[in-house]
Amino acid sequence: MTNAAYPIDPNSLLIKTAAAKSLGATHAETYQSGEPYNHICIDNFLPTEAIDRVIEDLKQLPEPESDFSRPQENLKSSYIPERLPEYTKNLFYAFNSRSFIAFLESMTGIQGLIPDPYFFGAGIHKTQNGGHLDIHADFNVHSVMRVERRLNVLIYLNHDWQAEWGGNFEIWDKQMTQKMASFVPTYNRMVCFSTGSDTFHGNPEPVNHPNGEPRQSIALYYYTATWDGTRKEHTTLFKPRPGSGDQEDRQVARREKIQDILPPIVYRKIAGHLHRIGL
Repeated sequence: MTNAAYPIDPNSLLIKTAAAKSLGATHAETYQSGEPYNHICIDNFLPTEAIDRVIEDLKQLPEPESDFSRPQENLKSSYIPERLPEYTKNLFYAFNSRSFIAFLESMTGIQGLIPDPYFFGAGIHKTQNGGHLDIHADFNVHSVMRVERRLNVLIYLNHDWQAEWGGNFEIWDKQMTQKMASFVPTYNRMVCFSTGSDTFHGNPEPVNHPNGEPRQSIALYYYTATWDGTRKEHTTLFKPRPGSGDQEDRQVARREKIQDILPPIVYRKIAGHLHRIGL
């Protein structure tokens, strides 16, 4: 437990804010020098007891809130925290706490981070064998709180995962010409990265576990009150990899046409609904 990068008490899920801030500072140089955009990969992130209890909880998952089955995002399910078993639900609430925010702000240099009490798009993500998530940049504004998306945190829950089993998290350059980094989604590995309209990432290679086990992760998103209404709001922007069979996203094209036609206040209401139902 004491060797964890973020050593919360596995029972109370607490850590002192000053300690969390100090831990974040130890990773600041690595994170803030990440290319092509700021990012970091930290192994052995949480106490193993906490990760193991989450994995045990996942044996009792309810029906997912969303399922994705289309060329850009296939065989992927998402589960919001409030409907998860008690331990995992409380861990998500701990990730929205002052201490974890202090850790993230100290590491990233982004001040005024806002957690998402709605957990839009966040929660437990599960990708079945054959599933994938194409390279993309994330939606840039929270449709309810109207705050700017700034940061993603992913924590992987897969024992002894091997690169050849697919599902590796990839970071691509801003021109979508080459892959810059790839991380195997293995047990207790955390990847954190800044988000913007050209921070392209994903896990485009299909999951192919020899025993048919799914790829599972914790996903968390953070925001700042820096959204400027003169900027153009967008949903997830998928980008095909050069030389691949990845397909263009026609849903985005349709939404952009709607956005160009409708008054902003009407579009925001429609966009919020489309986001909640995964379109």
